[in-house]
Amino acid sequence: MAWWRVSLTCPAARLDAVEALLLELGAESLSLADAGDEPIFEPLPGDAPVWRESIVSALFDDRADPEALQLELERALPGDLGGDIRRERLEDADWEQACRRHFHPLQIAAGLWIVPSWCEPPDPDAIAIRLDPGLAFGTGDHPTTALCLEWLAANPPAGETVIDYGCGSGILAIAAQRLGATRVTGVDIDPQALAASADNLAANGIAPCRLCVPEDLPRTPVDLLIANIVAAPLLTLASRFAELVRPGGRILLSGILKSQLDEIQSAYAGDFRLDPPRERGDWICLGGQRRDD
Repeated sequence: MAWWRVSLTCPAARLDAVEALLLELGAESLSLADAGDEPIFEPLPGDAPVWRESIVSALFDDRADPEALQLELERALPGDLGGDIRRERLEDADWEQACRRHFHPLQIAAGLWIVPSWCEPPDPDAIAIRLDPGLAFGTGDHPTTALCLEWLAANPPAGETVIDYGCGSGILAIAAQRLGATRVTGVDIDPQALAASADNLAANGIAPCRLCVPEDLPRTPVDLLIANIVAAPLLTLASRFAELVRPGGRILLSGILKSQLDEIQSAYAGDFRLDPPRERGDWICLGGQRRDD
C-alpha cells in the first residue's frame, strides 16, 4: 500500500487547529519534527512539549485525491500556512526493516560495544550490551550517554555498589554490571523507563537489579552514583546525591551543557573533589570523589 504525505510548517500556537483539520480531512496518522534547531531535552512524564515551529506531516491513503486535498487545505488554512504545503507519494515499505538499517553496532570504548538484537557482536571477546531503540532515553549514541560509557570503561566499578539515577533504558546500569559492579540500583521517575530497564536487563542475561522510583531508593550510601539527566535536577539533587555516596566514593554527572558547567561545579564542589570535565561537542561529563573530611 502506498501513501500520500502532506507536510507544512506550523507555529506552536496553531498546532492544535492544524492537527484537527488534517484529521478531519482523513489523515491516518500525524507526526511532528523540529522546523529549526531547537532541542527538547528529556521531558517529565505527562509533559508533551513542542517546538516553537514544527513540521507537521500527515499520511493519507493512496486513494485520496492529492490535488483536492491541497486545495481544501489552502482554503481552510490562513494564507501564511496554506502557501507552505508540500506533498509526496510514499511507496509501501517494510518499515521495521527500513528502521533497522539505520542502527548498527556502536563501539563506545576499547572492549565495549552497543549491539542491536538483530546484529552479531563485531568483537566476540568484547563486552556487548544488547540494546534496541525504544521509548526510553539512552541508546548509547547521544554524547551524554557515550561520555558516561567511556568513563565507566576507563573506571570499571568492579566490586562496587552503584546507583544509576535516571536510568532511562538501563544502559548505564547494564554497563556497570557487565564491568563488575556487585549491586546496581536503577532509579527513574518514569514507569516506562523502569519497564524498559527491566526488559533490557533481561535481554542481556542479567538478573534483575533493584529498579525503583526515587521515593523508594534505599538510603545506604554507595560506591558510585551515576546521574545522566539534565542540569536542573542535577542542581536540585546535589545535597541528596552527597548523602547517597559514601565518603571516598565517586559520582558521575552528565547531561550538562558547557554553559551550565560553572553552576554545576559550584553546587557539587563543597561535597566532592571534582575531576576536569570531559567534553563531546556542547556536552559535559563531570566525575568526582566524595570528600571524607
